[in-house]
Amino acid sequence: MKGVRIFRIVIWCFVVVVATGLLILGRDLNVRPGDVADASNPSSPAIGKPFRLVSHKGQIVDNDVLDGKPYLAFFGFTHCPDICPTTLFELTDLMAELGSTADKFNVIFISVDPERDTETMLNGYMTSFDPRIMALRGTPEQTATAVKAFAAYSRKVPTDGGNYTMDHTAGVYLMDADGSFKGTLDMHEPREVRLQKIRKLVAGSV
Repeated sequence: MKGVRIFRIVIWCFVVVVATGLLILGRDLNVRPGDVADASNPSSPAIGKPFRLVSHKGQIVDNDVLDGKPYLAFFGFTHCPDICPTTLFELTDLMAELGSTADKFNVIFISVDPERDTETMLNGYMTSFDPRIMALRGTPEQTATAVKAFAAYSRKVPTDGGNYTMDHTAGVYLMDADGSFKGTLDMHEPREVRLQKIRKLVAGSV
């Protein structure tokens, strides 16, 4: 019996250590749990409100432009060291896997750093990813409106040397052809689960 108690204590200590590590990792990757609303929860903030931004190719993009076609939306910035480029590469890979199905939905990458993410900066940055992904930017006011439109979060965080980084919501929003929020895409989910979510979104069955 004494041996069993010791074993249980060791197991619980291990669980606590792992859970603490995951919380720290989430903080370091700018992931803020609960920032992305739950589509199944009626008390969640409304997502899909009006916004108006400009793409890295100089095109105005708003709700009317996106209307009629499902889309995936993701917030980030070009100076992001890890989660933003990783997510964009993952989306690029998923779009390649989906083939012609990827032509049936849009993907927008909304910059939360209008100060540094100029149209020229975004135009060069996006050459590394699927050309169908649209990077969007706006004035600080337009950016704030877009963040609120998705009930998201962003905040400028000063760093050493007078520089700064951006803390922001890191989930990928799934929006249907009517602009209604249908859930999120988690890049930590199995690949097939992510592909299935996108296929269902395109089919209108999410």
